[in-house]
Amino acid sequence: MDEDLNPRIPGNIVFIEIPEDMARSIGGFTVDPTIPLPVELGQDGPDLSDLSWEMLVAGMLRLLAYDPDNLNASYYREFVLAVKPEIFTELSETGILKARNGELDIAEEIFKALGGLAPVAPEPTLNLAILYEDKADALDRSGKEELAEAVRGKAFEAYKRLLAMDPPYPDAYFNAGFFYMKSHSYDQALRMFESYLSVGADEAKLAKASEIFEKLRVRTDTDALFKEAFDFIRMGKEEQGVTKALEFVQSDPSIWNGWFLVGWGQRRLGRWNEGREAFLKALELGADEVDVLNELAICEMELDMLPDSRKHLEQALRKEPENVKIISNLAVVSGRQGKHDEATGFWRTVLEISPGDEIAIAQLKGLGID
Repeated sequence: MDEDLNPRIPGNIVFIEIPEDMARSIGGFTVDPTIPLPVELGQDGPDLSDLSWEMLVAGMLRLLAYDPDNLNASYYREFVLAVKPEIFTELSETGILKARNGELDIAEEIFKALGGLAPVAPEPTLNLAILYEDKADALDRSGKEELAEAVRGKAFEAYKRLLAMDPPYPDAYFNAGFFYMKSHSYDQALRMFESYLSVGADEAKLAKASEIFEKLRVRTDTDALFKEAFDFIRMGKEEQGVTKALEFVQSDPSIWNGWFLVGWGQRRLGRWNEGREAFLKALELGADEVDVLNELAICEMELDMLPDSRKHLEQALRKEPENVKIISNLAVVSGRQGKHDEATGFWRTVLEISPGDEIAIAQLKGLGID
């Protein structure tokens, strides 16, 4: 038994050599005793007395998840599929269910294992891309913007791999279109939906792609201006960003997103009045987004308009009851209003949703609560 054949693989994995008399055929597959097998042990350590096919399969899947280019990877793939012919479908369904239930770390490992098991199949990579998008959105809601960007980068890399596949995988273009739209890369989104229209077959998706494509197609220079403003602000160049955002709203003052960009840049510059006016304009034009309400509430908080700030935060909380940023800001407003018991309750709620949140811990300590 060798525990160091691949130290990069996480988990309780050991490699074993099986005796010659275990050489046998499973369907069209023949077990080769000369190839060491990875085994995932239980929590109680290296007890192989109850060695089972499940332990062998689990070990091979974990290896394929983290070391798909292993020297014996092809053999392990054949072994797993011989023992569990339906495992790809079964695990795919399990991974999707875990992701829907918010168990994203488990789902991520399942999709990685499936990608290692079937490296030419696009579905595991697409599922990973979607999962990374969900993770990034959750981190954004928790106020962990840098981590969110890093995870979003993983989604981008997954889409790059999908879009390089030959033959093309239609759903990659469809989902990548929405990914680029969320990043305000409208020119890229336009190309993705155009590509889907040429290779897709799903009628509902074709109709949606066509609808979005037509809307995006009429946007040209204003899109570039919007993205330029967004990128300036995101990179900390707020003055340039606000200038570009103002150009954007002058070209089309009826689009609420432009006013949001103006407000976002002004808020980051500490211009609370200007920021508040821009966010109110966005709401007037139909914006009903949590981010707009939150940013508006921050400006009102700094302007000592605490009842208005609370109203907008509560409106946002009704939309996203577990948004840590919103709950944290409600805690701050409550503290400034002298409602310390209420502030304590909000900070405790933050810790329930996001254990270890440093701001919540520090604030509770400041309130004399350990």
